Amino acid sequence: MKNLALVEEASVEFGPGLNIITGETGAGKSILIGALVLLLGERADTSAVRAGETQCLVEATFRLSHPEGVNAVLEEAGLEPCDEGQLILRRVVKAGGGGQAVVNDAPVTLPLLKRLGAGLVDLHGPHDHQSLFQSAAQLAMLDAFARADRERAAYAGAYERYQALLARREALCADAGDLDAQIDLLAWRVKEIEDAAPVEGEEEQVRAEQQTAGHAQRILELGQQVVQAVSEDEQSALSTLAPARKALDELARLMPAAQDWPAELRTHTDALATLSVSIQRELSDIDADPARLEWLDNRLAVYARLKHKYGGTVEEILAGLESAKARLTDLQTRDRQKADVAREIAAVEKELETLGRALHKRRAAAASKLAPAVTAELKALGFGHGAFDIALEPAGTPAPSGIDRVEFGFAPNAGEPMRPLRAIASSGEISRVMLGLKVVLAEADRIPLLVFDEIDANVGGETAHAVGRKLAQAARRRQVIAITHLPPVAACGTRHSAVRKSVRDGRTRTRVVPLQNGERIEELARMLGGRESTSVALRHAEELLRAAQDG
Repeated sequence: MKNLALVEEASVEFGPGLNIITGETGAGKSILIGALVLLLGERADTSAVRAGETQCLVEATFRLSHPEGVNAVLEEAGLEPCDEGQLILRRVVKAGGGGQAVVNDAPVTLPLLKRLGAGLVDLHGPHDHQSLFQSAAQLAMLDAFARADRERAAYAGAYERYQALLARREALCADAGDLDAQIDLLAWRVKEIEDAAPVEGEEEQVRAEQQTAGHAQRILELGQQVVQAVSEDEQSALSTLAPARKALDELARLMPAAQDWPAELRTHTDALATLSVSIQRELSDIDADPARLEWLDNRLAVYARLKHKYGGTVEEILAGLESAKARLTDLQTRDRQKADVAREIAAVEKELETLGRALHKRRAAAASKLAPAVTAELKALGFGHGAFDIALEPAGTPAPSGIDRVEFGFAPNAGEPMRPLRAIASSGEISRVMLGLKVVLAEADRIPLLVFDEIDANVGGETAHAVGRKLAQAARRRQVIAITHLPPVAACGTRHSAVRKSVRDGRTRTRVVPLQNGERIEELARMLGGRESTSVALRHAEELLRAAQDG
């Protein structure tokens, strides 16, 4: 960690087993959890950056004995798999906002980081026991224990299709009002456009012809005048130039300087002849028929009407035609569509029922194992006559998570009725129930790291010893990190680090100090007897440590 809150720079190495973090209140133990949360892909707050610095850095190296799941996520994202099981996560947060997430030197997105983290770390904070009150969280725990991923995914896929069909049915019924009027209106629109038969480019051609046809008589008169003057009259330009051609031919024989003159004259006379032919050809295409002009005017009026009603361009009119035809077909086949959707809904409802029963069967089998397993853990956590129960009841209607409603129940003492967890007022009891669940669930899942941030809050006495032993038990199969304020819990750790806060040069700094045997005794004594490590506290600390190591 570098420039993270009160930490200027610190490194922590966690070992196998139970890693304990302790420290005085306000020393900054929560900074370690904050660092881990950043590496798990949570959104960053710029206040995490140490005052006066431009950015903070958090980096963690995981050494995975079973990297298959992580490698699958990496390869799906187009990244290289872990090298010999080593995974390096890095997160940079800038004081001005933004930052970077990196996995094995490759930049990644926060969602990918979060996805990787979900398979690496199970983190339980001081307030996470509140999730135990939520049915959705209870169901997720039960499904995790049941390993019902395949059944739940199959059900979820069918449920998504079911919801889409319900939405389709609602849409079919929502605009069904005055259906006949809608059909009549659309049919009229389609007929009007199809009868008009607009064609892209035709309007421009008609407009050009109309402009010519409107002056047809005058154009013909003027054109004929030009043709006669150029080539048809006895006094036309070409007739007048005929003697000149003969004279130039003779000049060219008699006068060397006049050699090119006949050719130049022929060029001009040929141009006049060509002009005359072109004019006559264009004039032959001009129709001075009033009926043709009327047709052109009417055709342009058709385009103007269509553009006013259905779009500013012919392209928009034609697109509107296709849309209207599709909508008309939709409305005309509405009854058939409703029948088809009804059949599909009935089929998916049967599928949901089948998949829901399969999921329920797996959940019921898991509940029959999970409940006694948690009860056994709770007995070791101070509830000698306590009991844990899982009730599965029909949800009534299909829900996104299945056809079941789950309720975790707990009776802390003999003779007491089973009550929903949400009815338990004691946070100490809830914390122990959560720990018992976590221990059992940890045996079922493959997450390699469990992190507990003051799971032992609001417990003490012999219960604290039981919590410590239970954490040590959970750490036999995976790495566990626990932040605690209880000496009996701290004594159970295989590795112990203390968070220390100091002031130097007017700046507060937080350090993480690994403790050896003598230092552990002093830290336990501090936790037992306050700031002064009295001889009584030291002896008690030694006894705690010895008992934990022996037990």
